[in-house]
Amino acid sequence: MKSEIMIVGGGASGLMAAYGAAKCLVDSGSDAQVTILEKMPRPGRKIMITGKGRCNFTNVKDWNAFSQHIRTKSNFVKPSFYNLDSEATLDFFEKNGMKTVVERGDRAFPASYHASDVVDTLVRACAGYGVKVVTDCSVTGIVRMPDGFKVNTADGLEHRCRKLIIATGGLSYPGTGSTGDGLAWAGSLGHNVKACFPSLTALVPQGYKTGEVISRGKGHIDRATPLSEFGKSLAGIQLKNISLGAVIDGTMVESDFGDVDFTDGGIEGPVGFQLSRRCVKAIINGSKVSLRLDLKPGVEAAELAARVKSLWDEVARDPRSRGKGDRERCRILLGKLMPWELIPAFLSAHPDIITVKRKAGVRETGGRYSVGAQQAFVSLSGIAKYLKEWDFPVDGFVGYERCVVTAGGVDTDELLPKTMESRLVPGLYFCGEVMDMDSDTGGYNLQTAFSTGFLAGQSAAKALLTQ
Repeated sequence: MKSEIMIVGGGASGLMAAYGAAKCLVDSGSDAQVTILEKMPRPGRKIMITGKGRCNFTNVKDWNAFSQHIRTKSNFVKPSFYNLDSEATLDFFEKNGMKTVVERGDRAFPASYHASDVVDTLVRACAGYGVKVVTDCSVTGIVRMPDGFKVNTADGLEHRCRKLIIATGGLSYPGTGSTGDGLAWAGSLGHNVKACFPSLTALVPQGYKTGEVISRGKGHIDRATPLSEFGKSLAGIQLKNISLGAVIDGTMVESDFGDVDFTDGGIEGPVGFQLSRRCVKAIINGSKVSLRLDLKPGVEAAELAARVKSLWDEVARDPRSRGKGDRERCRILLGKLMPWELIPAFLSAHPDIITVKRKAGVRETGGRYSVGAQQAFVSLSGIAKYLKEWDFPVDGFVGYERCVVTAGGVDTDELLPKTMESRLVPGLYFCGEVMDMDSDTGGYNLQTAFSTGFLAGQSAAKALLTQ
């Protein structure tokens, strides 16, 4: 099979690269063929599971605000973003028949909240410009030729092209087809590939899982590892408007305010994901990592301590507390300070909040005598402290099986930011997650995939037209 421009990988960046290339060619009057080779039965498999199937496909912040959420070299992304910014991406989907909505945090979704609409719109836009999509087509090798590239596939066929775009993604969610093939091909073609590791993933607190903690690799804990009783007491709880900080080797290095989720994997949610990149890298490098949860970030420690004491006195005065011991009153107090479902885990993690001591003397109860009857004591100062500083030592992290993006990849210093073309291999382009380019959660990663893909496709087409 011959094609002037070939894209390996039919994900977000690959589909947008094909659209950008084909549109440029058609608008210039060229009938050159653009082809996508996709190993899965249908393109856009990873898009389908983005945002739990709702697909937050971009973030409509301007560049100055958007760039603050790029964790790698933002200057590399800047030309592609200005070529197709988030507003232009929104306009692309609207013009191609997909209604959109923008929610809190400038996050854009399809109005249907169905990720399939994003995929269908991309595929439809590509088809409108004559892009050929070959599915169930697994690439086994890429060879540089004098007049372009030879792409070998598992069915024994050879595909020839003049311009090649690698858009294979990283290593996250391998079930969607992202198995790192493009990283290997980049290396075989002479490119440096920076060490990869999971990002935007669950961090697993100490004692959250049962059995052997480190199942394979440094710090990797498979998501399928069963939950401990402590993990079960937390899984399913969502906390809003909290602060979470990353403590590495005893130093607070980063913190963020927002929402956090306790799941069957560990600590996730927007804030958990925000911190995960730095924490995972630190764990891999052998550092000790903890997360510090502040349930009351808007209240100073002294003010909170006074509030806890005041609430305790209020509970004691409440007629409904008559006949209740301090242990029961403590739970009533905690119910005024946190969600009820969080109380068992909070008490389990901080056993010094309630201490039991024996009272001196002899006590008669129902005709029987006991020496040293038990009495519970509640530490109000401890409650106030742990509301502000609930520490979760981190054992490890969920790996590529369920991380959102891959950090690391093809060294962007070896690529031209204004075209996405390789500095080392003329006619070879990269886009999307296969490159050393990752961002925070919130639509930023898909937007950078669309931006770099569109620029790579346009650039390949323009180069073809000038030859």
